[in-house]
Amino acid sequence: MPKIDSMEFFSTCNGLPVHISDTKKGDRAIILLHGYLETLYIWEEFATLLSEHMRVISIDIPGHGLTGSAEVNTMSFCADVVVSVMDKLEIQKAFILGHSMGGYVALEAVKGYPDRFQGLLMMNSSPFPDTEEKKADREREISVILQNKLQMIIRTTIPKIFAPSNLVKFEEKILEIKETAEVHDPEGIVASIKGMMQREDNRDFLKALKMPLLFFMGKHDGIIKEEAAAEITSIVGASKVVMLENAGHCAFIEEPQICLQKLIAFVKEN
Repeated sequence: MPKIDSMEFFSTCNGLPVHISDTKKGDRAIILLHGYLETLYIWEEFATLLSEHMRVISIDIPGHGLTGSAEVNTMSFCADVVVSVMDKLEIQKAFILGHSMGGYVALEAVKGYPDRFQGLLMMNSSPFPDTEEKKADREREISVILQNKLQMIIRTTIPKIFAPSNLVKFEEKILEIKETAEVHDPEGIVASIKGMMQREDNRDFLKALKMPLLFFMGKHDGIIKEEAAAEITSIVGASKVVMLENAGHCAFIEEPQICLQKLIAFVKEN
């Protein structure tokens, strides 16, 4: 597959230096937001496919990659950064797609700036806040990172975003994601974990949302398990959920063609 023809640059947005990739071409635009421990480079292959249909913008979310960090990267702060990026690029309205943590940011962006978005796409993400058990896990993770062991967290976490049956197939991609994650500043990652711990319950917001909406879920997602996927489906309706039979927590890499087909159909309808 040819590499995506895009420009990479930095811009100060909402007070932070933000690493941005922009294909610059297309009447319609989509913002891609990566997940925890990822960078904008995780979208490379999928963005190449998408760029044939629309303008594709991806960023390193605050605390990740080459973008700066606040003391706590709350999801609403990150959403403000996203909209500031749109302002800098003179994009009045766009679709927004968030993977996992990126979905939490996308939800806050849509909540805070409903007039700026044409549709919300949630990729292996959920509207639920952290449980007390999950918060305790995150506190433990913070303590490990502060012991200078971020690379250990990366090595153990990244393979878990793929379905067990896909680990061999995507061995090279997993290695690439791990290597790219070496650029993360541990303090930025800790600030992002704290931000995720503070996020709100968005069930009621989703129930009331009038904006076009589509969820992508993996049948073998080890993070958003069957029970959570069923609850999301009951909240938004089965017509707004695409279940990927051969995917884990990274459907756009594990099942790119189906994701692309459903995404393009969604954009054309809205």
